[in-house]
Amino acid sequence: MTTSAHIPSSPADFDRWQLPAHVAQAVWRGTEVGAAAGRALPTGFEVLDAALPGGGWPTQGLSEVLLAQAALCEWRLLAPALPGFLAGRDSRIYLIAPPKPPNAMGLAQLGLAPQQLVWIDVKAPADSLWAAEQLIKSEAAGAVLVWLPQARPEQIRRLQVQALHCDAPVFVFRPEAALRDASPAPLRVSVALGKSWGIDLRIRKRRGASADEVLHLRALPANLQSILPPRLHELQTTEVQREEVFHALGQPLAAAQRIAH
Repeated sequence: MTTSAHIPSSPADFDRWQLPAHVAQAVWRGTEVGAAAGRALPTGFEVLDAALPGGGWPTQGLSEVLLAQAALCEWRLLAPALPGFLAGRDSRIYLIAPPKPPNAMGLAQLGLAPQQLVWIDVKAPADSLWAAEQLIKSEAAGAVLVWLPQARPEQIRRLQVQALHCDAPVFVFRPEAALRDASPAPLRVSVALGKSWGIDLRIRKRRGASADEVLHLRALPANLQSILPPRLHELQTTEVQREEVFHALGQPLAAAQRIAH
């Protein structure tokens, strides 16, 4: 005698936890935000945490950040998450081929001490990719930030496979034009300067339902909030651009660790 499998009369009746646990964790409804593959670290923006699987920046996978122009939004986006990135013992922030030399003084004001920063100064795209692969394979503690403006889809795919075993967030910065190509990264966002101190973020790809709205993130650096007069809490976009370049990536790095390749 054979028994037929129970077929739910509607999607709402389906209980994915009747499946094997490893399968159930990889299943979500089309209207839901999917589960994170590994642990997630708070972004520092409540509205962004609510929109990301696991409630923050993912580990065990790539986060691809698409930029209209490099060296404008990177630290505005990631600075609020630095405490979480650096919470572990021996945690460091690894910068691979940033478009401008890091400003150690500006980054220290964001909470990133020079001894917690490693700048890997490479020029050739192949060297940047190689350095990123070695860091991911070593399971570096902290966070890995790599700028790969010329990376091919198969190279991003290789990084994603390696990042599956890395318990640190890995960010790949690419130009917005890369949106034309498919990406194996489980999380893909585009970021641009918004009004005043803000940045505008769109989630282009995530586990789960699509996200069409633009998230307006208030990215005034925490160290400036208490000292700036209220009138300077609202600035024109051009003023924000000049400050951002100087504050994060505009000056040579003197005190941080630098690895020349």
